[in-house]
Parts: sequence; C-alpha cells; structure tokens
Amino acid sequence: MTDDTTVDEANVDDTATSDDTTAHDARPEPLTVTYERLRHSTDAAELHEFARRPLPDRSEQAAFSRATALLEAVAGNPHTPEEDRVFLASTMPFPNVLVKLSEDASAAVRKAVAANTDDKNWLVGRLTKDDVSEVRDVALHNKRTSWKMRLEGAQDPNMDSDTLDFLSRLGTELEPDANVVLSSMVRRAVALNPNTSQETVERLADDPSAEVVHAARRRLSQ
Repeated sequence: MTDDTTVDEANVDDTATSDDTTAHDARPEPLTVTYERLRHSTDAAELHEFARRPLPDRSEQAAFSRATALLEAVAGNPHTPEEDRVFLASTMPFPNVLVKLSEDASAAVRKAVAANTDDKNWLVGRLTKDDVSEVRDVALHNKRTSWKMRLEGAQDPNMDSDTLDFLSRLGTELEPDANVVLSSMVRRAVALNPNTSQETVERLADDPSAEVVHAARRRLSQ
C-alpha cells in the first residue's frame, strides 16, 4: 500500500477497528459510506475531529489506509474549518489529500500546500501558476519545485522582486550542489527580468557563470 492511496484504490477490510461507527450498529460503517458522509457533512465539529485524529500506526495497514482515505473526504469538504484544512495542508504527506487541498477556495490553504516539502513536484509546480501571487511565491521557494517551473518563475514579468532575489541565489548561495546549467539559466533569467531589483542585478554582474554576468551587465548598461 502506498501513500498515493485513494478511496477507489484502498483495499481495506471494512470490518477493521474504527471509531467511525453508527449509533445503531457496533460495526464500523463501510469505507465508502463513511467517505461520502464526511464528504458531504456540514458538521464542523465532526470534521474537525477527523482532521485532528492521530493516524493509526503504519503497521496497521487496513486501519491506516482507511484513515488516510477518509482524510481525503475531510480535506475536500469546504465545511471543514479553515484552520483544520491549513493544518492538513501543512502536515500531510499524502498526495490524494494534498491534491484536494491544492484546489481549495482559500488561498491560505493553497499556500500551506505550496510550502509542504512532501509535495510531488508536479503538484507544487501547479501552484507556481496559482492566481494568487503569494501562493506562487511560496511554491517557487519549495525545494520540490522543478527547474522548469523555477525558470518560468524567473522569466515572469509580474514576479515580485523578493522572489526573484531568492531565485537569483539558486546554485550559488542556495542549493550549491544544484545542476550548474539549470541553475545558471534561472539566474540569467532573473538578471533579464524587468522586476529584478538593481541590487540583485548588480550582484549577478559578479556571478560565477559567464552567461549570467553578460546578461546582468547588459541590463545595467541600459
């Protein structure tokens, strides 16, 4: 069983021990029944309890798979309190849960997903294209972000100067073991970006990469 488990994929014994029982039946509800109930629930207290419930030990495979599948339903329910959705977005490593939260209407929730270093690179990459600049900026700071997304961020004429300054340090001060070619492409794009601050461009004029230096000095001469 992998962390990518979804409800349809979860091969879970519905007789596994669980707290999510009905009042009239000592046996737990079938997983799909509980999932749909939580997905449509308007009971914020119940949703809060599920969001904060400690996960079973991974050695209890059936109970663990069930719990992570149910968190997907809780994460995707807008009636789950925002602070609980932010909590899940910040702490959960499960792609099925994080995908739900990455589509949340709240920018605070999406920002928390963007900062989560357990994200898959394709997911944090999607958030570099978010409608809210703060979410995009946080995603670009995430080490899981691909170099392709970092390069596109460095080329974005609407990118803020603080994030451009961060990108200008990749491969030198930050992530010094990064791919030399890819990191220099990002720094060169920063040097050419009209939103890059004068201070950052001046620093790039002394960059270890000749192509970055050339771009920065060309910019300074304009």
